[in-house]
Amino acid sequence: MILENKIGIMQGRLLPKYQGRYQAHPVGYWQDEFIFANKLGLDCIEFILNYDECEKNPLLNPDGIESIKKTEELSGVKVLSICADYFMQAPIHSNNFNVVDASIAILDRLISNASLLNVSDIIIPCVDKSSFKNKNEIDNFINNIKPNVKSAEIAGINICLETDLAPKVFANMIDLIGSKNVMINYDIGNSAAQGYDSEEEFKSYGNKIKHIHVKDRLLGSASVSLGTGNANFPKIFRLLEKYDYQDTIIFETFRDNEGIEIFKKQYNWFKKKIDNFERK
Repeated sequence: MILENKIGIMQGRLLPKYQGRYQAHPVGYWQDEFIFANKLGLDCIEFILNYDECEKNPLLNPDGIESIKKTEELSGVKVLSICADYFMQAPIHSNNFNVVDASIAILDRLISNASLLNVSDIIIPCVDKSSFKNKNEIDNFINNIKPNVKSAEIAGINICLETDLAPKVFANMIDLIGSKNVMINYDIGNSAAQGYDSEEEFKSYGNKIKHIHVKDRLLGSASVSLGTGNANFPKIFRLLEKYDYQDTIIFETFRDNEGIEIFKKQYNWFKKKIDNFERK
């Protein structure tokens, strides 16, 4: 049963937009979301590390880590994963050596601090601005991230990659990195927007999926409310069941300016869809 997995939400989805941005760490009021998440029965919040104002993020300083721990304790809601959007602005596969060096240093700090929170997964999105444009960039990523992979293995943290690569190419990339701690974040909406066949995706790398983002998108277009885009949720549920997926599910769903009510609507839709699937 999918709803028996740890269920969480992308940071900020239950709060008013930070500086009008669609997805960003809400500097100054991030603690408020933990109370809302608790009331909704969610297990966890996936923290975001943005490029802008990254040093203001509690993930990167000792006092901040203690603040997160205290907030977890008070709310009962955990931080089990981190979405490192930082690397969309400063890709690890950049041709700029200064960018690469800075990003490797940030990821190393993030891994070290994440281990203090018992975080299991750090997601690195290689999509949109940070999409791989050619094989050379894929090779750059594989070579550049090696020191971080070793750190992740020592810390017992998974680096979960999210890309828009074709299924077989993506699976081959993971194999070339060659670490049990480098796996895949599967984004339902992003795959739908790319027009990928989920059967082919899971056949190529279903056993490498460690983390899931729930969203819906129109083909070649933006996020929309769950059930109104091109994602085939019954098919996804069947594949998750087939591959015995037992890890965290994070709602990265469509949001408006406020957040909480539109999330409730989509979360209820998702639960009903699951119920209908499991009754068949």
